[in-house]
Parts: sequence; structure tokens; C-alpha cells
Amino acid sequence: MSQIPKLLISLGVILIIAGLVWQVGGRFLSLGRLPGDILIRRENSTFYFPLMTSIVISIVLSVIFYLVGRFR
Repeated sequence: MSQIPKLLISLGVILIIAGLVWQVGGRFLSLGRLPGDILIRRENSTFYFPLMTSIVISIVLSVIFYLVGRFR
């Protein structure tokens, strides 16, 4: 089997797992509402920047990619 089909299958599995975690984990984890996320509410507008959520997701993905690369 060539590399492209393997890559597409792997990406599909990763997206399915990420979707399930997002759907089910959102009820138990407060991602998007962590301390450090910036929320500014004014009369007619709302500005939201998930700074801490982005940092947490970045760290988790970095560890996952490191482990995948290490055992490859």
C-alpha cells in the first residue's frame, strides 16, 4: 500500500477521535472556559480569545506528536 492511503486513513481516525472527544469531553472538561481565557463584554459586542485553552491544546498535541514520532 502506498503512503497516501495510509496517511488519509490515519488522518480520518484522528479526526474521528478528536470529534468524539470534543463532543463527549465538552460535558466533562471546561475547555473554552479556563482561567486565562480573555473575555471582554461591551454593550453591543463580545470579544473572546481562548488563550489558556490554546496553550493547553498545543501542549497536548505536542506530546502526542512527540510520542508518535518517537515510536515510529
